[in-house]
Amino acid sequence: MNNVYSIDLSLRPTTFDLWHVCLAATVVLLAFILIAVLLSVLIGHRRCVKKAEQMRQQMAANEPETKVVEKIVEVEKVVEVPVEKIVEVPGPAPEPVVLKEATPEAALQLLGMLQKEARFIDFINEDVSQYGDADVGVAARVVHEGCKKVIDEHFSLTTIRQETEGSKVTLDEGFNSAEIRLTGNIVGKPPFTGTLIHKGWRVTEYHLPKLTEKHDPKIIAPAEVEL
Repeated sequence: MNNVYSIDLSLRPTTFDLWHVCLAATVVLLAFILIAVLLSVLIGHRRCVKKAEQMRQQMAANEPETKVVEKIVEVEKVVEVPVEKIVEVPGPAPEPVVLKEATPEAALQLLGMLQKEARFIDFINEDVSQYGDADVGVAARVVHEGCKKVIDEHFSLTTIRQETEGSKVTLDEGFNSAEIRLTGNIVGKPPFTGTLIHKGWRVTEYHLPKLTEKHDPKIIAPAEVEL
């Protein structure tokens, strides 16, 4: 079981039998075949290269001459025509409602003149329920005369409507709502037809006396002390 087989590669055969002859012939034949194949490949490659070169030369000979034509491109000058820019102008914005603060000096001054000429404050603050109609009428006459005197001296008045009170009037669309106040059953849109209840008043002129710098307009009427 432990036999060891060794091969001596340095040994050379000393005899040639038929098997060795066939083997040597086969080797020589394969060598010739390989050489023939290599030669055929080289020849085919040279033929292909030569054929490709011939085709390239033929194509070069048959290719028409390329004429270079200079193309002149005319560049048209673009003239910029000014175009008027259309600007949309917004419509006028509605005017804001400005609330004016009334100066109290003029109102206090007028109230003081009514008190001076017509005892207006006294009459208003008097309890007239304890007086008869005749007494109230007499006092009202005095107040009326004094008030009219103040109004006539410092104000110029005119009526807004010239028609007679109680007559029919027609108000067209766009009438001044500050001058005319509608009352009653208001339905639909103008024109309106109704009865003139009051003509209205408008001040066309007014002039109040100038006050001195030290005058206190809050004092409507000074207290009176008889000595």
